[in-house]
Amino acid sequence: MASNGNNVNNDKSLESWIWDAACSIRGAKEASKYKDFILPLIFVKRLCDVFDDELNRIAKNVGTRKKAFELVKLDKGLVRFYLPLRPEDPEEPVWSVIRRLSDTIGLTLTTYLRGIAKENPDLSGIIDRVDFNATTHGQRDIDDDRLSNLIEKISMKRLGLTDVEADIIGRSYEYLIRKFAEGSGQSAGEFYTPKEVGMVMAKIMDPEPAMEIYDPCCGSAGLLIKCQLALEEKMSLRSKSKYAPLKLYGQEYTPETWAMANMNMIIHDMEGEIEIGDTFRTPKFRKENRLRTFDRVVANPMWNQSWFTEKDYDNDELDRFPKGAGYPGNKADWGWTQHILASLSEKGRAAVVLDTGAASRGSGNAGTNKEKEVRKYFIENDLIEGVIYLPENLFYNTSAPGIIIFLNKAKPKEKKEKYFLLNAAREFAKGDPKNYITDDGIERIAATFRAWREEEKFSRIVDKAEIARNDYNISPSRYIHTADGEEYRPIAEIVEELNALEEEAKVTNAALKAILARIIL
Repeated sequence: MASNGNNVNNDKSLESWIWDAACSIRGAKEASKYKDFILPLIFVKRLCDVFDDELNRIAKNVGTRKKAFELVKLDKGLVRFYLPLRPEDPEEPVWSVIRRLSDTIGLTLTTYLRGIAKENPDLSGIIDRVDFNATTHGQRDIDDDRLSNLIEKISMKRLGLTDVEADIIGRSYEYLIRKFAEGSGQSAGEFYTPKEVGMVMAKIMDPEPAMEIYDPCCGSAGLLIKCQLALEEKMSLRSKSKYAPLKLYGQEYTPETWAMANMNMIIHDMEGEIEIGDTFRTPKFRKENRLRTFDRVVANPMWNQSWFTEKDYDNDELDRFPKGAGYPGNKADWGWTQHILASLSEKGRAAVVLDTGAASRGSGNAGTNKEKEVRKYFIENDLIEGVIYLPENLFYNTSAPGIIIFLNKAKPKEKKEKYFLLNAAREFAKGDPKNYITDDGIERIAATFRAWREEEKFSRIVDKAEIARNDYNISPSRYIHTADGEEYRPIAEIVEELNALEEEAKVTNAALKAILARIIL
């Protein structure tokens, strides 16, 4: 049966293998663009190796791989994806057709990928987006020599059904983004959710079979996929081998990332639908001129977005921004949270990652603050279940800690007007260059939250009256002090409050100047 050549190195770590591939085309494009060439090829390598696995399975029944090739060509429904690539020797792996390219590599590779997309409509717009023969001002974006090196590096690892974790696209994507951000010293412009944060969210969301789960800004679909992985883990503990999978839905604004989300879903063989477009202004999941609702929502929207104006909120026709809450000011964190709330079914729950400032901005300051008013709306209507304060330096292109806010539209009677706050600031292991939460840490955080179990310097149940006395500050660091002796408050939170005070001072000064101008006149 087909192998993957003589140079297979499945012992090499995924990360070092991916970075070797990236280094093979260094200089071809700026770092942030490497992924646009690497990830589609990793995906096609996965398709080829899985196609080989399926051919080998069929060959066991019909005698030879040559017969298996002929049978699959006649009945393409025998395989998940039909690849119109056939090596001269049918015993050779399908990927060898690509690996042995020597002339017009960019042009031929692009033609091959478009041919695969033509045979498989579900892959259209996903693997045929990249032109490996493209030029800029007459210069090839990636010349054939570098492309040949890239193909050879990708050939070093087999990606069949039993060779690697299914999350290879998501892991590759996040790893490359992190490495490129480190290498260039520039922000990638988005916050990619570390896998351990995603697992904490998924375990607390505690999905059940056949649930519908939605992510309005899904990136490479990592949070959705982790919900399915959490379900599989739970079902294995129950010794359940047969159960209905989750139905996963997401929307992503960036076309390249949308394609990667689809690759990730396909590799995981998960049921769902990923739409493309601006969720905030044009959400795609609707039902009878209203938002479609889901059992669970998980999300990590870009923090502190200032793209949306009060007009965007006022013009909304989907009842996402009720008058009691409405416009949260020039940061969209609570705008996203309102969209997520409107996307929940009557008994729905949600987990959303936000900047720590979203939990405290405006609290304790004189006068009104739009973000604080939205928080007050959520508290007064008992829509928040709890908040987790995360450790610092987890996220790929920021050292800020972040928080996870959990929404629940059907809190049980015993939890009414109570909120579970958990300060996980110390629950991390030191990494280079990023910190991470260990597997034991993930389980401790998730189990403590699910049980609503109070632990000193870790978790507390706080009632609405106490939240109100603290001017609707819902940051766990305000209520749970992890340090000994003097009260510890994170620098990021203090800076946010100083910024809010500065903004209020500007408004007050402007109003005072206007009054003085009228008096002088």
